[in-house]
Amino acid sequence: MSRVFADTSALMALLVPSDAAHGRAKRAFTRLRAQGADLVTTSYVLVETYALLGSRFGLEAIRAFREDFGPLLKVVWVGSELHEKGLDLLVTAGRKRLSLVDAVSFLTIRDQEVEAVFACDRHFADGRFPLVG
Repeated sequence: MSRVFADTSALMALLVPSDAAHGRAKRAFTRLRAQGADLVTTSYVLVETYALLGSRFGLEAIRAFREDFGPLLKVVWVGSELHEKGLDLLVTAGRKRLSLVDAVSFLTIRDQEVEAVFACDRHFADGRFPLVG
């Protein structure tokens, strides 16, 4: 497996030992690292992750994530074109709980030839993306 998309749900599960999916996320992450998989994500996923870490654990958690995990991630920076395509998908998908972050992630997964998704979010399974873990 060479390219895997990393979602906020899995990153948070990996980082938070009290998360119900922590053990599964930790095992999956260990396998991905051993396989040398490239972890791809978007700037929107990073913003979402930073917001959750900051609100739950403070600035030190953001700093630690940035220093420890930042170098492991290949970031697709969301520009206006991808943002607008994500909004188009969001409004046409007809899914109640699909977020703009997830819609942009779906497009990125397709555009970046990602093979699987490191996520604990059911939206990715609903989108028929193969999940890691």
